[in-house]
Formats: sequence, structure tokens, C-alpha cells
Amino acid sequence: MNQDTSFVVAASRAKYNEGYMPGFGNDFETEALEGALPIGQNSPQRCPYGLYAEQFSGSPFTAPRSANERSWLYRMRPTVQHIGLFTPIDFPLWTSAPNRARAPLPLGPLRWDPAPIPVDEDLDFLSGMRTITTAGDVETQTGFAAHVYLVTRSMTDDYFYNADGELLVVPEVGQLRFFTEMGLIDIAPGEIAVIPRGVKFKVLLPGEAARGYVCENYGAKFACPERGPIGANCLANRRDFLTPVAAYEERDGADCRMVIKWCGGFHETRIEHSPLDVVAWHGNYAPYKYNLRHFSPVGPILYDHADPSIFTVLTAPSETPGTANIDFVIFPPRWLVAEHSFRPPWYHLNIMSEFMGLIEGVYDAKPEGFVPGGMSLHNCMLPHGPDAEAFYKASRANLAPQKLADTLAFMFETRFPQHVTTYAAELPTLQATYLNVWKGLSKQFDPGRRVWNGA
Repeated sequence: MNQDTSFVVAASRAKYNEGYMPGFGNDFETEALEGALPIGQNSPQRCPYGLYAEQFSGSPFTAPRSANERSWLYRMRPTVQHIGLFTPIDFPLWTSAPNRARAPLPLGPLRWDPAPIPVDEDLDFLSGMRTITTAGDVETQTGFAAHVYLVTRSMTDDYFYNADGELLVVPEVGQLRFFTEMGLIDIAPGEIAVIPRGVKFKVLLPGEAARGYVCENYGAKFACPERGPIGANCLANRRDFLTPVAAYEERDGADCRMVIKWCGGFHETRIEHSPLDVVAWHGNYAPYKYNLRHFSPVGPILYDHADPSIFTVLTAPSETPGTANIDFVIFPPRWLVAEHSFRPPWYHLNIMSEFMGLIEGVYDAKPEGFVPGGMSLHNCMLPHGPDAEAFYKASRANLAPQKLADTLAFMFETRFPQHVTTYAAELPTLQATYLNVWKGLSKQFDPGRRVWNGA
């Protein structure tokens, strides 16, 4: 007799979604206390439980319905009580564009080994942020900054929000818990979290230390890319994005620090309560997470290597159609099956600028010298491509189907040139000999030999 497993599948999906609501850009509603969410209107004369109603807008009021971003929050105190007289402070290694103190590095491709995690230093998510590149202008809301974070402790009494842009967080070592005003998000390597502009949060460290990458997006918020001829399915499916259910922190009489990043500067004030006091909310402007292992890649199944844009998870569009402020692209495990083709990425010049990182395994175009936690920068109109080892190996390979397994690389790709910070330029992990990876590419041209034998 066949066993009915439908209830097992349902229970498994429910457990996976526990604490989250599935779907990208949905209109959600959630309450941590039954009846806290008003029914039928947004701003009643008196809210349940003595809460305050507050609208949180991520777009202009008059934005088209398809682009309008807003949520209604029902909280213990309105945000005007979560601020005070601000004092400028400095996080000297967190830099915003335009980077006036550009590092005096020779023009060309760059690559770094992983930055060591300083386990003997007291670093939270804010003090442990290290900017590698900047692009565009934070005040005109264009471009982005690429950071790495090194975290050795939780933010216990500190809270933060970024008025300059949304944060896309890519863990590489260790787990992080984001306690946001709209709920809890837990991420580990292989997952990402996106915290929208203006959302208050603190970051807790479940383990001993953590390291990863951050894309600080100054421009239009991230969206799922259009699939075009691919159709309705594959790539990052909207059902796999998860938004947290409401959760609140009630702390009265505490000594808390509220930090704001605004126009590239940092400011702090002291408050006597937690700002994470939202008991219920509804709307479509909220943080979310995504498991990169759920990405369903498409690719060439006959010949040639397709453009890397087919691996785009999220895109932040610009005013020019088809030209992104930022694309977040991954290179996940996948099958290579193209016939009579050079399967790795081709050599190219690109109008876009590429910041790349490796989460796990080996990247097929750079099998040596590019390790998890490392990063590379290939700026616009500067050539790059497979190193000599990858070229010769791929040129001589038996073109049987091959599974690229245990690999996960990503790319922050932007239309803007990326400028390296002084911190990144002076990192001892900067590879001074990176250009040598192409030195082994010898001249193969022979006018008397039409077919190259791979010698």
C-alpha cells in the first residue's frame, strides 16, 4: 500500500517557512499580538493595545502602483520618540561615494585574499564594516558601495538604520541574526538578507565570529529581474523569498544608542527604550531573506557560454532600460554540457564594473588564488577573463557533461566605475602579483596550421 506523504510535505514546508511569509514584494500583514492589526483601515482614532499607527514609505506617495512601496506599522511609540539630539560620530572604515580620498593604486584588475577575522577585537556589525569600493554618489542616490564585515560580538544596546540605501548582506563565515523592527531574520552562508533603506535593526551574533560581504545600494531598490523569453519560471522564483513575521522588543528604562547613517555621515543619540517596538504591520516595504541554493539556473544546452546576466538574482534598475544601477549575480552549482565550446567565461571588456566574491568552493575561471572570503575588482573597460590554467584546461578538456559542484561565487555589477578605498588599497591581503595569472597565455597563432591541437 502506498503511504500518503502529503501531510509530510506540508509539514516540511511549514517548518521551512516558520517565522516567515513567502513571496517577493507581496502585500503582507502580520501581528505579534492577536488583534493588534486594525481591520478595514490604516489609521483608526484609537489603535488596539494603545499602539501608534505610523506609515513607512519607501517610495514617493505618487509612485505608480507597481512601484509604490509602503507599510503601516503599529508600534508602542512613534519613531519621533526613537530619536533625540544627534551627535556626529565616525566609523572611519565605512566610506560612502564619492570617495574623495581615492587610493593611489595602478589602474588594472585587482584581487584580495580574505581579510582575517580579528577575533581579539571587539567588533559589531557597525564597527566591523570595511568599505572596499565605492561608486556613484550617495547624495544623488546613484551607485553603491561594496563592503566586507568582520563581526566578533552582538549589538546589544545599539540600534541602527541606514537612510542612504538598502543593505544586501552575503555571509561567508558564521551566522547572523537581524532583529529588525518588522521581525527576525536568520542567515548563514549560502543565504542573503536585504534590509531596506530606513528599517531599524540590530545584528546579533549566534556563534563566535562572522565574515561576509555587503552591497549598500544607494539607488532604486532591488527587484527580481525580468525573465523575458525565459518565461514564468526559473532563476530566483518569487515564492522562495521570505519576509519575517512581526516580533517586538519591549525595553523600558534602558540606555540604548540609536545610530543613523545619513548622506555618508554617522550620527548617534541616546534613548531609553528599544526602537524595535512594532507589534503589527502590513504592507510591501519590508526586509527579506533568500536561500541562494534555491536559484534555478538556466544556461546553454548546445553550444557557447551564455552572458552572466542569466545568473542575476536581484537587480536595482536605473533610468536607462536594461542598464542596472546594480545587479546581484551568482555562479551556483550547475551542469556544463555545451558541445565544441569553450565552457568557462570568455575574455571580455565590459561597460559594467564587477566586484566579485567567493562564498564556497572554487570558481571555474580562477581555480588558483581566488578562495572563499576573497574578492576581486574588474572595472569598466579593463580586460579580464580566465587565467592561463583555466584556459588551457578548458581548451583541451573532454567535453563530456560536467557537474560544477561545491561552488558559489557572486558579483556586484554596476554601470559606475568603482573606486578603491584607502583601507582596501593598504590591505596586506591585496595580491600584488594578480596580473601574473595571464602571463602564461602564450601566442598560439600559426598561419600554416588552421586547426589548433592544444599544444
